[in-house]
Amino acid sequence: MARLARPSSVLGRLLEAAGYRVESRNEATLAVRSKDHRAVVIVATARSPTEVQALFPPDAVHRTVVYDDEPGAVARALAADRGIEVLDPTSLGSALAELLLPSPLGPDDDPVASAVSPPLEAPFALAPEGERTVRPRIGRVEAETIAGVEARRYTLRLVPFYVAAYRVRPPSPHGGTSVPLRQLIAVNSLTRRAEVWADGDRELVGEVEGPHQRLVPQITEAQAAPIARDAIRRQHTVHVDHTEQHGGALVIETRRIAPTDEDVRLGPFVLLYVPYWYAEGPDGRVVLDAVSGVRVAGTELGPA
Repeated sequence: MARLARPSSVLGRLLEAAGYRVESRNEATLAVRSKDHRAVVIVATARSPTEVQALFPPDAVHRTVVYDDEPGAVARALAADRGIEVLDPTSLGSALAELLLPSPLGPDDDPVASAVSPPLEAPFALAPEGERTVRPRIGRVEAETIAGVEARRYTLRLVPFYVAAYRVRPPSPHGGTSVPLRQLIAVNSLTRRAEVWADGDRELVGEVEGPHQRLVPQITEAQAAPIARDAIRRQHTVHVDHTEQHGGALVIETRRIAPTDEDVRLGPFVLLYVPYWYAEGPDGRVVLDAVSGVRVAGTELGPA
């Protein structure tokens, strides 16, 4: 088998051409490809896998160390205990194709810039322009029954949310590719908290019957966008257990792998008003989602 000369330079250039981000770090070459969570470290034989392990990013699923010579049985055993693949000049050739081949999803299969996937339009785009209020399903009588508290007054308040469709490719626990998902993200413009909505769970109306208060947004669409992106990445984070043997002890390390920024595409926002019942009495207040009837903490919806 032919040996690659100066792997830190030659292999580094090959990895960079294959979509890896390549940088020098602590007398080693680190190459990371975020799309499929692969990481390759190119080092001299003298570096122990225990030392090299610290160079890998925490979200790396496929971790490979390339030595410039045979590292020895001890180094291979240490790497195997840590779930790290070891390559040397005699084994690099057969493994090179797997390292360099791009993810099975090509550029045209990007979660958002795809010719196959539909564009991410604003939610409820087909609804008349005036219908931007979510229809309440829980009336005053039902709200009193669900709340079960002594309240002097029940007030229906319409809370402004910025809502957008998004498409995300969740990370695969084993570094493969996954099917992109499409859902809705809603950012409460009062509390700056975000929640994921399912399509079809809410119906829009032009106006709500009966007395109600329509609250004013406290943030802009530009401020809602990073909140939405952070919530999407948390929602689709996966947990991977990695087992290592240290002496006589079995250590299980759980790594959290979130989608990268490239895996998330956020569509345009639309401002919707979501109804909540506020039951207010001498002992404080209870707030109910007027669509689902679920009780939420009053402070989560901001001041009355």
